[in-house]
Parts: sequence; structure tokens; C-alpha cells
Amino acid sequence: MSERIRRIVIVGGGTAGWLAACRIAAAADPHATDPLTVTLIESPDVPTIGVGEGTWPTMRGTLAKIGIDEATFLRAADASFKQGSRFDGWRSGAPGDSYYHPFTAPADLSPADLLRDWQQGSFAAHVSAQPAVCDDHLAPRQPAMPPYAGALNYGYHLDAGKLAELLRDTACARPGVTHVRDHVTGVEAASNGDIAAVVTRTAGRIAGDLFLDCTGHAALLIGGHYGIGSIDRTDILFNDRALAVQVPVAPDSPIASQTNATAHDAGWIWDIGLPSRRGVGCVYASTFASDDEAAATLAAYLRRTAAGVDPASLSFRQLRFRSAHRERFWQDNCLAIGLSAGFLEPLEASAIVTIELSLDALLDGFPTDRSAMVLHARRFNALFRHRWDRIVDFLKLHYVLSERESPYWRAHRDPASIPPALGDLLALWRTQPPSPADFTQANEIFPAASHQYVLYGMGMTPPPPGLLRPDRPDAVAVLHHIRQRARALTSSLPTNREYLTALTRAPAEVAHV
Repeated sequence: MSERIRRIVIVGGGTAGWLAACRIAAAADPHATDPLTVTLIESPDVPTIGVGEGTWPTMRGTLAKIGIDEATFLRAADASFKQGSRFDGWRSGAPGDSYYHPFTAPADLSPADLLRDWQQGSFAAHVSAQPAVCDDHLAPRQPAMPPYAGALNYGYHLDAGKLAELLRDTACARPGVTHVRDHVTGVEAASNGDIAAVVTRTAGRIAGDLFLDCTGHAALLIGGHYGIGSIDRTDILFNDRALAVQVPVAPDSPIASQTNATAHDAGWIWDIGLPSRRGVGCVYASTFASDDEAAATLAAYLRRTAAGVDPASLSFRQLRFRSAHRERFWQDNCLAIGLSAGFLEPLEASAIVTIELSLDALLDGFPTDRSAMVLHARRFNALFRHRWDRIVDFLKLHYVLSERESPYWRAHRDPASIPPALGDLLALWRTQPPSPADFTQANEIFPAASHQYVLYGMGMTPPPPGLLRPDRPDAVAVLHHIRQRARALTSSLPTNREYLTALTRAPAEVAHV
């Protein structure tokens, strides 16, 4: 095998595979003497899982790096704007039990100053203008703004299958990218333990210097060839099944600005609004609810939220999963990205962002020579073990303060199911608010602000004021400005429906939404 890393082989398509192909191809130097090549092998026998996805704001930067225009993306992926998540019924299930985790960070104040003037009501609305914009189904940007810029921070809701098609077409239009529609039947090992080549049914042997395993739950390379095991996290995150359904919507219906997550006795329901439909899914733990009980819960939710739609006329698709991730993600010259690396329940849309972060880490420290790969792998494995642990902790945080009394929610509050690191932080946060000092890793996946939104949204009592003077004497004025800005934005931004409908018109019309 060549010592220089120039032949990248991606096994598997879908969101992970095609994002990888696009990012690597966009980053490659086309004028290099011996440029990078990317070969993506996609089995015609394996359908993609995509059921409708939410992304983080990081996707804006990812698409910009790839070179995809934002309007083109919105149209091609049947996408809409996501400005955060709303959690209904998670604290007690009583009327009015609802809080936001918006994407826009709180006002630029210390954690203590954010809390000094807040006594009751919505914490998110106290420190951010975004909940008011979400309440009115508004877009986070005006059409005249430059692509990927916004008045507020935002990600997207999208059709995962359509996104993969857009990424495939974009990647294949770049020089150096080859798409092979074939089924991998074997793996050929080199004498040093690397993968020398994969063997396909029709095209035969395809050699490479670096292999990306994007084969989803099958994990053909990292699991099947290398035998790298998974770390089970179901003792912390109990959900293991979901029933997903696509719900038709009227052409003029409002499009939600956030993912809605509604708690039920044995899990929760996601609700994602796209221009052409809603994607709804009932997530549940089979230990606490049968499949029939979950179907009844989902049908009851649809009867409440989808007027004129008969749940019996819709097809529920069952998904089974296990919250787990690999012991190692990079072994020799094989890196697992996407579902082959791991999957946790779909709360807070961590699936696509782990793909993005994996590709960022790969490209930021790309191994130009095989001799350095072991060092890159060691660094990558340490970073992503930390990140998966932090995701597990943050998802668990959504459950541990609930007052709901069904067996499922009581089990989530059992101290034995709470990771020790999270238990320590909860004890600390009863005496002081979450702060950046609690998250020492550079580029933490969930910052202190996200933890504040969930803690105080779930009703944790703020700690008493400290004995130190306020960092910002003008904190009250800053927070008052937040409420003024909320009023200004709600009177000036278009609705999501208005904005996205305008994209289907002639370009001259878009500027006049």
C-alpha cells in the first residue's frame, strides 16, 4: 500500500457517506501533483433509513464548505428552518408544561447575572428572543439576507433521503469522485493489519489508503472486519424502539420553527414540520410499553394534532435501535462515521452533527502519510469517546428532573441510572448555575447554555444569589433589550410558510416576501 494517503474509499452512502464524499472532495486540492481521489461504494441492496431529520446550526457551515447554495438546498431537501426544540409535558404533564431549548444562546451575561432578574415564567424567553419567534412559526431570516446568515441562530428540518440525493449529485460533479453501485462481499487485509481493499460483487477489488465505514448499523468494516465492539448505554437511556409516520399537511398550514418533543408515559413523540408533510415518531422503551400501546399513544397524539387525518389511514413504520457507540471509532486505516460509529435515541438531533464533527476532526488533522495515522487515530478516539459520553449525559439530563410518576419516568430518576459525572454536576448546579468552567473540553458538544435551558425549563430552583457583586451592573437593561428585540423580530420576520413558498416562485419574487 502507498504510504501517502491519497485514495479514500467510502463504503456506504446515505447521509454519512455522501456528506463525507462532499466534504473531502471540497477540501481536496485539485492542483496537487497527486490529488486525493474518493471512491464511494453504495450497495443497491441496502435502502437508507432516513425518516426525516433535524440538524444543528453546524449544517449551515457544512453546506457552505461543500458549495451548496442555501436556497437550492431548501428546495431539494424539502427542508425548513429549525430554531431549537420545544419540550411539552416533560416536567409533570400538566397543562402549560412546556419549555424551549433554542439555538440562540442567552444574552451575553454571566450565568449568575442571567438569573438575578428571573423569578418565574419561561427562562428561555427571559434570556432569548427566539422562543417568541418560534411561537409565531416565523423564519429566522429575511430572504434578502446573504445565504446562511440569520437574525437568529438556526439549523434545519429535512428529508434525509432527498438530502442524500442532493449530496450525491454534488459529490459526483466534482473531479476525483467515483460512485460505484455495488455490494461489498469481502475485505482484503494488508500484512500490517490495515485494510488493503474491499471486494465487490461486480467491480471486484477496490484498493484504498483510508477507508470510511459508513455502512450504518451493519458496520461492515469497523465491526464486521475489525470486530470492534460497542459500549451499551441502555442502562442510562432506556428507549429502544420508535414508530415513525409521515403526516400530510395542507399547502397553507403553518410550519413549526422547532422540533416538538412531547412526553408520554413510556417515552416521547417527535414532531418535525417540513413544507410538504410532518414527520412524527413515537419513541419508547419496550421494557415499559408494548408495540400496541405505543401505536395507540401515537394514534391518540395524531388525533389531537392532525385535524382531519385518520391515523388508521397512515402507515406506521417500526424502527428498532440500541443506544450504544463503538469502543473505538478509528482502527488502523478505517474510520467509522455515522451509524456505524454509534447511535443514541433521537433526542436533540445528535445523529447528523456527530457525522459533521467527525468529518471536521478528520479534515482538520488529515493524515497525509500512513506513519502518522496511529497518532491521528489515538487523538480522534479520545476526543469522540469524550463527546459520546457528554451526549449521553446531556440526553439523560432531560429525564432526571421530571416529576412524572409512571414507572418509566421513575426509573429514569433512579440514581443507579445516572452517570456519575452528571450526578456530580447536578449536585454542583443546585448551588451555582451551569457555567463554561463546568465544560473544559474545547468545542464542547453541548455548552453551559444548553444545560441552563434544560435545567431551568424542567423547573430546577435557581441557586440563591452569590456574595460577589454582579459582573454586569446593566444586566437588567440587557435583558429588557432582549424582550424589545423579540417584539421587533415578531413584527418583521416572515412566517416559515411564506418564506419557503416564495422559494418555489421566480427569483424576482423572492425578495418581496
